[in-house]
Amino acid sequence: SYVKTIVKKGASIGANATIICGNTLGRFCLIGAGAVITKEVADYALIVGNPGKQIGWVSEYGHRLNFDDRGYAKCEESGQEYRLENNKVERIH
Repeated sequence: SYVKTIVKKGASIGANATIICGNTLGRFCLIGAGAVITKEVADYALIVGNPGKQIGWVSEYGHRLNFDDRGYAKCEESGQEYRLENNKVERIH
């Protein structure tokens, strides 16, 4: 039987990426080309490699987010602001 795979709003999947069934790709995550996804992917996570490994966070515009010591970052293109808390990212403005 097939297990449902969920791709949430704004998720971006690179060419030749493999998503193992039954996983959820979070909102606005970015999966690099050729990555193999074997587990859940958090919102805004940047994943590369085989097996897929999280190497950072991206904005809704796909730009890397660089968080300051307080856990805040700003998208260089949109100006949207994000907060990183307990290994979860949320857009705040």
